[in-house]
Amino acid sequence: MDSSELESDILRRVRALLRELDGHHPSCQSDRGMLRWTLHKRMDQNPRTSCVLVSILVKELERAERGDLRHYIIPLLHTLMYTLIQAPCIPDELCARVYDFCKRLLTLPKPFCTIGLDYASRLQLERAAPGTLYQRTVISEQSLPSAAFPCQDRIFIFADPELLPEAICRALAMDTQAAQVSQSPRGCMSCVVTHALQAALGDTCDTAGLRARLQALPPGDVEHWFQQVVAAVEGSEGGSDRGQRTVQLERIYHSLLGSSPKGNAPQEGLQGTPLPSPNISFHLWTEDEQLWKELVLFLRPLSQSCEPEGLGQELEPMEMPDSLPGCGCCGQSRFSVLSTDSGIERDLPAPEEPCERSRLHRKGGIKKKPSPLDSVALLQAGGGKAPGKALGRAGMAPEPPAPLQRLHSARVVLLGDDRILGRLAQAFHSLRKREARRVFLTPRLDLQFYHIPVVPAQPQPSAAEHAGPEELCEVAGYLGRADPWYESNINTLCHMIPKLATMPSRALVTDLFLTDVIAYYARMGTQPVCFQVHSVKVLFQDPAQDPAEDVFLTELLTQVQDSPSPRELSTTKRKSTLDGPGMDLTVTYRRVVLSERQKELALSLRSSGLLMKAIPAEEAAGPGCLTVTITEIIRTSNLAGRSFSAVAHRFRTRSIKVRSAEQRPFTVRLDKDSRRTYRDVIGLEVSPCLEPSYCLQKTRTTKCSPEETEDVGLVKYLPKSLLLPINTFAGVIP
Repeated sequence: MDSSELESDILRRVRALLRELDGHHPSCQSDRGMLRWTLHKRMDQNPRTSCVLVSILVKELERAERGDLRHYIIPLLHTLMYTLIQAPCIPDELCARVYDFCKRLLTLPKPFCTIGLDYASRLQLERAAPGTLYQRTVISEQSLPSAAFPCQDRIFIFADPELLPEAICRALAMDTQAAQVSQSPRGCMSCVVTHALQAALGDTCDTAGLRARLQALPPGDVEHWFQQVVAAVEGSEGGSDRGQRTVQLERIYHSLLGSSPKGNAPQEGLQGTPLPSPNISFHLWTEDEQLWKELVLFLRPLSQSCEPEGLGQELEPMEMPDSLPGCGCCGQSRFSVLSTDSGIERDLPAPEEPCERSRLHRKGGIKKKPSPLDSVALLQAGGGKAPGKALGRAGMAPEPPAPLQRLHSARVVLLGDDRILGRLAQAFHSLRKREARRVFLTPRLDLQFYHIPVVPAQPQPSAAEHAGPEELCEVAGYLGRADPWYESNINTLCHMIPKLATMPSRALVTDLFLTDVIAYYARMGTQPVCFQVHSVKVLFQDPAQDPAEDVFLTELLTQVQDSPSPRELSTTKRKSTLDGPGMDLTVTYRRVVLSERQKELALSLRSSGLLMKAIPAEEAAGPGCLTVTITEIIRTSNLAGRSFSAVAHRFRTRSIKVRSAEQRPFTVRLDKDSRRTYRDVIGLEVSPCLEPSYCLQKTRTTKCSPEETEDVGLVKYLPKSLLLPINTFAGVIP
């Protein structure tokens, strides 16, 4: 294929992507969601097309800018940047055009200016040191040793085995495991060395000979050259400019190939070095605290045998007497330390050799090396302050502790429907409560959430009754309406993953496609869409039973409960004959109007139930308010007798209270999950869930100044509502 045919073929593929964004889906439905993947796979197979693809994408971006086709800009820009990261060599003139375009995006509203600023800074770095973006991506995703860039990145895939069929869970586990087996630290280091030298030297780099040489070296030598290349690209040797970096890389290149025999095979030109599959772990979500445990083990692996400095005390849990108001925090534990230190200098034990870099003084407790999950207190004890040297015997001041840096990034991908997102809201709320009491993860970990909708052909028993795929995937539907690129690349997986999991030749397609799409989503989906988490307080019919507190993300459904006893059943039948089906409810709520003023309203009616939805049906209305639908039973009398009709009342509110006037119990189901159903309920209170750190600081401020009713001091600057961020490619496009 000559250059003109190649360019026309790539242009046709890019235009097909844009037509799909306009809602014109390809004639072959199996191609939906695969157009972007096939385009990048073509570049991997033929790296010479990368410059042509970048040139076409730049022209299409400039055409979209002139035609005010803003919904094209972010998808084209993501496609271009993903190509630039993997391309072996891109002329600086093309990078300069992309950089200038990103700077022009700064004049547009969010999310265009946010993405433009991010990509402009990345391009500036790439132009100064070609290959930096590829190198940093591989180092962080593979956790390669590097003092110049000590970042680690991992993708956690969580699936609920009670919501997805066993075949889908098994297929996903096999795919992710196969992707990890194919990677090795040595192979990833070789990829970094090859790509960096090719980006610096261009066509003069003998890629085939370089790969053969690296393959023949022992692992220790490969790591040596890897560290040399990383130091040169990162500019750690004296802050050299681009020319000096190129000279250093040329010297490394000749040193590598200098001792190898000169072959007679001609050079094949540019050869691609695709990004290795990232570090992906698959987890069946079977425990409530599993997410928190996995994040802790990511920060502090079991392989760390030495206990951190200052964490040698044996800690015992004790119950917290008070609770956080308004955030559903009850029964939160605190931890006390049993001190064996008399405070007298001569009673100090003899110094011992520490396992860390600094010597531990005044460590008078039980000395053991527990695993990270043996004690919650041990894990959280270092969160409030960075570890530093203890006060010495001579009374010398300790060294100032280094500020904590977020060197770890955890990208948690939730596979399933709205029900697994409801579990995520619960886990996220629990995690925030832990962090409010004793911070541990927040200063060390960049935590990001992603959602891939998956609906099996036959819903599991815990699914909502008569719920279709659209009703079970309201969050994904909202994200797709807000971000067309998410709709095109992620929402199309909703029914594709179950089909691929059951294909006879699944291993030929799934291993490449699914892991590549998940990696692309985690790498390029950096713009969060925040959803308000709502708290609910459930009051039971039994006065001796304490109220239950829970949270939900998508919806709350109440229905009349069948009376268990014959006496209550006969009374209910007689009441239904006279007043109609349902129950008498008293509803108090604050109505939301356009002026943002809240008006307190109350109504009493006979109803068969009510439904509260937190996800708006249209993208114009942002998430944050509840849309409440109450079905009222109206009795009419005529010559033929009594008749009953149902009338739906709908309103929007931020908080609501519901009481059963006749003390008749009803059921409450959260997030469409039958496993989260409360029975024998006579009342409930729903309001936006508050951020636990805000609640804790508010409690402390109130104790110091009881007369203060408004937020003062630090409370004013803390986020008040608990928002669950889910990443997409663009966020919400206005």
